[in-house]
Amino acid sequence: MKSNTFLIWDLPTRLFHWLLTTGFIAAALIAFLAEEESRLFPYHAILGLALLLMVVLRLVWGLIGSRYARFGSFLFGPRAVFIYLKEAFLGGSTRHNGHNPGSAYAIFGMLALVLGISITGIMLSLGDKGIKEAHEVLSYALMAVAVIHVLGVVFHTLRHRENITLSMVTGRKECEPAEAIASARPVAAAIFVVLLAAWTFGLFSNYDAATNTTRLPLIGTSLRLGENGQHDLRTQDRNKTGNRARKHDDD
Repeated sequence: MKSNTFLIWDLPTRLFHWLLTTGFIAAALIAFLAEEESRLFPYHAILGLALLLMVVLRLVWGLIGSRYARFGSFLFGPRAVFIYLKEAFLGGSTRHNGHNPGSAYAIFGMLALVLGISITGIMLSLGDKGIKEAHEVLSYALMAVAVIHVLGVVFHTLRHRENITLSMVTGRKECEPAEAIASARPVAAAIFVVLLAAWTFGLFSNYDAATNTTRLPLIGTSLRLGENGQHDLRTQDRNKTGNRARKHDDD
């Protein structure tokens, strides 16, 4: 650890970053690898509901969190983004203790897209099949923004010799002592973990594999996840019809 590195990212922000990354990758893999009628597919929806709570908590933290976690610290206009990109490609080294203009726009985009994906996913679960295409388009858009963000992080790391990925693990970056935050906010991080764990545990424990439904903790709304329930009902109806036909032939 360099001696001139100081705390920039609080613990709730770092936890959100890595848990959202992990949850999104897991949900995307299930969506790509499992058929909609697979018994594995509902877990894609459960993970999506967990991501929804993460984003809601991040929105709250963006208003009341520490200095560089607050949205006000990385609200950049188009001119700031243009200057950042110009310096990145043509030379220049304006430093940003928190998010740079490029990553700021990516973060706002990803937060909005996760909200859109979650809302359209809930609408699907409530029976609005017409929203399926919008859900898929938003999902692909999120993947595109995530890839662009990762490429931007790699480029920034190589261009400026600054390992910003490591800083999101340790919370520390090179800066002046006066620019650092005073605390990692461990209590807020513990509250974040407890709320997310309780919500996710409730979604899994309320999941009924026979009907492919889960009940939202505290809210009580039941959601159908995937197509298994409908598929099983259609299969049962076909079997009943076949049994009646065979019984009729035997008679």
